[in-house]
Amino acid sequence: MRRFVFIIVCTMACVAIAPARCAQAASGGELRINVVDADTREPIACRMHLKNGKGVAQKAARMPFWNDHFVFPGELKLKLPRGEYSFELERGPEYLDRKGHFTINDYADDEQVIDLKRAVNMADEGWWSGDLHIHRTEKDIRLLMQAEDLHVAPLITWWNDKNPWQGKPLPTEPVVRFDENRIYDLLGGEDERGGGALLFFNLATPLEIAGAARDYPPSTKFLLAARQQGRAWIDIEKPFWWDVPIWLASGKVDSIGLANNHMHRDDMLTNEAWGKPRDRGRFRDPHGNGQWSEEIYYHVLNSGLRIPPSAGSASGVAPNPVGYNRVYVWVDKKDFSYEAWWEAFKMGRVVVTNGPLIRPLANNRLPGHVFTGATGEELDIEITLNLATRDPISYLDIVKDGRVVQSVRLDEVAKTGHLPPVHFTESGWVLVRAVTDVDKTYRFASTAPWYVEIGERPRISKGSAQFFLDWMNEFTEKLKFEDPVERRETLRFHNAARRFWEQRVADANAD
Repeated sequence: MRRFVFIIVCTMACVAIAPARCAQAASGGELRINVVDADTREPIACRMHLKNGKGVAQKAARMPFWNDHFVFPGELKLKLPRGEYSFELERGPEYLDRKGHFTINDYADDEQVIDLKRAVNMADEGWWSGDLHIHRTEKDIRLLMQAEDLHVAPLITWWNDKNPWQGKPLPTEPVVRFDENRIYDLLGGEDERGGGALLFFNLATPLEIAGAARDYPPSTKFLLAARQQGRAWIDIEKPFWWDVPIWLASGKVDSIGLANNHMHRDDMLTNEAWGKPRDRGRFRDPHGNGQWSEEIYYHVLNSGLRIPPSAGSASGVAPNPVGYNRVYVWVDKKDFSYEAWWEAFKMGRVVVTNGPLIRPLANNRLPGHVFTGATGEELDIEITLNLATRDPISYLDIVKDGRVVQSVRLDEVAKTGHLPPVHFTESGWVLVRAVTDVDKTYRFASTAPWYVEIGERPRISKGSAQFFLDWMNEFTEKLKFEDPVERRETLRFHNAARRFWEQRVADANAD
């Protein structure tokens, strides 16, 4: 049966608020804003980027502010000096943006109602949003989640030497559910040191990492300690950290940050921090860092490792709002819970995004599904999807085994009603990504892969395994330890990882 691709282009509406009328008040004026859902007419929380005529971000009294924006519960009183102001209102990617401007005169006193229109309801279709990298406070998290229409938020509350739980009793109920379907967790943590950063979730107790030096003990020691805690979820925060081949070789990681915090709402962090630098001749700014993250992730998949992508904004550290980079996980509406969300995540029923909204199926199966066939059998995979975007999209890519096999313009998709089928004669994987025309940052969406296994032989690429083996050797050469005990303990993990990748190269069944 043919399934059609529906493309929704969401446009931004502009609002001009007339100069506020005069009243007896102090110099400057007051503007009261009420934001409502365009359909229900009920007040809704949202995020505001408010700037004066000089482009300086403005704060609102008692509202959570970060970088260049604040959130509020739908009703807001602004007391501002005389002048011209511009604003942007957003409520996550599922609502249309509103942009506007207004003038504040002396003694002004006025009230305005602005509506926000929902374009997509991902949760109604079973896609529940989460952000795996949030450095904001428990005090503000409920309003932040409401303002971004975010459903799952494991807070990073402990981070190397910053551990508020040290010497204090842990919360008896660290997972908190509110508004029926919004959930946050108070015990998320991060180990960020010389080899990179790992994120830890669902631990019963924080790890004892306080006092660890930048390069010792090895981060893998803490990874293995976390894995001892039953339900632990371990996320590689970004793909280009030097320790990545070691973490992958351990077999203990659950996800990897494809939509990561180098991707900002208004710009890109265009370097690899202290991670493995990209070839800037191949991966040019401003999109190069995002493309490098993708290439590394494709090497992971080509090495035969079935690890779903994740997303994190690092709001509270990076300039992003909460939920800018987000992962959508498919869970049937009637079964949605914190536990079910992580279980479906593990199955790879995932889309990551910082803009376009994709709801995909391949042969009527969700991402993460493994299609199987007997030796010599051939399979055709037809991917269908619904897509919503606020930004123009140049192309929709079908990526098979790390290579773009079809790059289809959206107007062509609209004419034919479907994407070209992907033909498999041997094991491999396929995913779809949508890249926007935004120049200032890498704004994109990607499905997790679907896997094809023919003849019970998962695909292992010799080139991709060699990629990580070479990386491993380069990393080992960089080691500088004066203490022989520290060097020996660190090399133990390096050598184990090298043996793993050497074996992968030996076991390869594809180029």
